[in-house]
Amino acid sequence: MTLALLSAAAAAPAPTRLDPVELFLQADIIVQAVMVGLILASIWVWMIIVSFSLRIARLDKASREYEGEFWSERDSQALVGKQQRKEIPAARVVGAGLDEWKKSTAKQPVDRDAARQRIGAAMESQVAEEADELAGRLNFLATVGSVAPFVGLFGTVWGIMNSFFQIGAQQSASLAVVAPGIAEALFATAIGLFAAIPAVIAYNRFSGAVNRYEAKLQRFADKVHAGLSRELDRA
Repeated sequence: MTLALLSAAAAAPAPTRLDPVELFLQADIIVQAVMVGLILASIWVWMIIVSFSLRIARLDKASREYEGEFWSERDSQALVGKQQRKEIPAARVVGAGLDEWKKSTAKQPVDRDAARQRIGAAMESQVAEEADELAGRLNFLATVGSVAPFVGLFGTVWGIMNSFFQIGAQQSASLAVVAPGIAEALFATAIGLFAAIPAVIAYNRFSGAVNRYEAKLQRFADKVHAGLSRELDRA
């Protein structure tokens, strides 16, 4: 029986190139499950990369346009209300400051120092909330970047264990016996790296983009806070 298997393996034509589909189809069911999970994770990673790139570009453009309109518009409260409906983070930051300004100046006499602190705290809180909301989906990139290589390694270990089982079952350490299983196992690691590398690169790049956007929002909030402080001096 063993001689027949070895003879059939030797007679089979040697593959001339790497065939990922064939490696997947010939893999153990556990290794196949690992590969499918990693492929789905990779697809989701690329969906996040594309959608986040479009979103951050759209928000950055909308914020620049809004800031220009805000400083040139006389009726800033009407502008804020109009732009808040368009879900512009900068408008929500200003809205938080104006809401607190109205509450702080509703009763006389006005405690100017306390009002300034409350307005600043309200705007800073809104800036942090906008940054957290923007960075929410990046957690999946970080998770895939750190976990995917180990998931692929699990598939590799399982495939190599299966190869050793075949060695024992067929009582042969021939490459014809162990090479297919080892190739399938290593393919799982390759898929894990294929999912992890773009996720890590994208996470680092997008984290920097979120930090820069948060800094821009904070600078804009500081300017608005300075303007509201001057209004408090007149109150």
